[in-house]
Amino acid sequence: MTLTACTTTGQAATSTVLAAAPLATADGHPAGRAELVTSGDRILLHLTASGLPAGAHGAHLHTTGRCEAPGFTTAGGHLNPAGHQHGTENPAGPHLGDLPNLIVKDDGTGELTVPVSVARADFDARVFDPDGTAIVIHAGPDDYKTDPSGNSGGRIACGVFAHP
Repeated sequence: MTLTACTTTGQAATSTVLAAAPLATADGHPAGRAELVTSGDRILLHLTASGLPAGAHGAHLHTTGRCEAPGFTTAGGHLNPAGHQHGTENPAGPHLGDLPNLIVKDDGTGELTVPVSVARADFDARVFDPDGTAIVIHAGPDDYKTDPSGNSGGRIACGVFAHP
C-alpha cells in the first residue's frame, strides 16, 4: 500500500506503510488501527482510535507481538532495546516504546501521529524480530517519567504489527 501526500513545495511525497496493527479491546471490539509508515528518511507512527473512553491514554510499543485478553500482559514490557528507563521527562529515558499520550475525544475517537526513534536500517530487526511487536493503549495518561510504564494504568486496547 502506498500513501501520497502534498508537501509545501507542491510536489507529491510518497509514504509506504511498513507495518499495520488493528487494535481491539479486551472484549474483542475493534478499537482502531496503528500504522508505521515511511516519511522521507523518517518512520512515523499513525494511530487512529475508536470506541475508547474520553481522556488522555498512555500509548506504548511493546516487546512481544501477542495481545491476549483480558489484560494484554502477553505483549510484554515496553520496546526498549537500549535499556533506558521510561519517559521523556526521565533523565535516564526515554526508550523506543515511549509515545505521547493519545487524546480521545468525547465521541471515543482519537488520533496521534509521531516520529518513531528508530533508523530505517534497524526497523525490521526491532519491529519484526522473532516475537514481533505490539502497540498497547493504557487506561490513564502517561506521566512521562515513572518507570516502567508512566503510571498509565491497565491495558485497555492492543494490536500486533504485521506487514501489510
